[in-house]
Amino acid sequence: MSILEIAAVLLAGVGAGVINAVVGSGTLITFPTLLALGVPPVTANMSNSLGLVPGSVAGAVGYRRELTGQRARVARLLVFSTAGGVLGAVLLLVLPPGAFRAVVPVLILAGVVLVIVQPRLARYVATRAAARNGGPPSGEPAWWVPPAVFGTGIYGGYFGAAQGVLLMGVLGIGIDDGLQRLNGIKNVLVAVVNGIAGLIFVCCAELGLLGTHAQAQVDWLLVLLIGVGATIGGFAGAALGRRLPPIVLRTVIVVVGLVAVATLLLR
Repeated sequence: MSILEIAAVLLAGVGAGVINAVVGSGTLITFPTLLALGVPPVTANMSNSLGLVPGSVAGAVGYRRELTGQRARVARLLVFSTAGGVLGAVLLLVLPPGAFRAVVPVLILAGVVLVIVQPRLARYVATRAAARNGGPPSGEPAWWVPPAVFGTGIYGGYFGAAQGVLLMGVLGIGIDDGLQRLNGIKNVLVAVVNGIAGLIFVCCAELGLLGTHAQAQVDWLLVLLIGVGATIGGFAGAALGRRLPPIVLRTVIVVVGLVAVATLLLR
């Protein structure tokens, strides 16, 4: 790689780290950058998923204050998110390239709609729960949140662009809590999904078990460059995101989600 190409990947990693910590959708920066540099799509997807893990971890660490008191909640959701990430990574390796191309924009748009209507729906869900239980909302996830998190994990393991938008839509409606605290949960779940998907990609590549993608490889230089950039961006994004008022954060999520849909439809 030339110096300019190295710089482009590194800067793309920084941008992805910032966006992932605040919202999610950093893949829409790094993935097209890798394709523009001539990296094969599946190699780009695998290397990108692995490279973004440190940035997601950095974002989660940056939100550690908001994660206080949520250990049990996060641990429960991690089970479903991890299982979904495993299934999504396997689907990437066994399905023909582009199999989910028509579904991905629809999923992201659904996440955007969920984020837009989240305040009203969340109040409705909380009121119904309080009426059933005879008291204030418990803050526990609604019954449908774990399977929905499993579904976002499948999507994240397969591709992952705007996984954070989908997660924030699900968590914002299904859990009665502040948006910033939910954003902290989102960062942890995304980090685990990217990590487990990356691990599966590495193992399959090393063992020659890539199925329909037999020529794909993990490019470790790309992983390193994206990882360094995403870590820097992750800490910066967490510092920025924690200061955003809920209405601003929600607006950012919607804008990023719509850009993601437009990018995928026009690609």
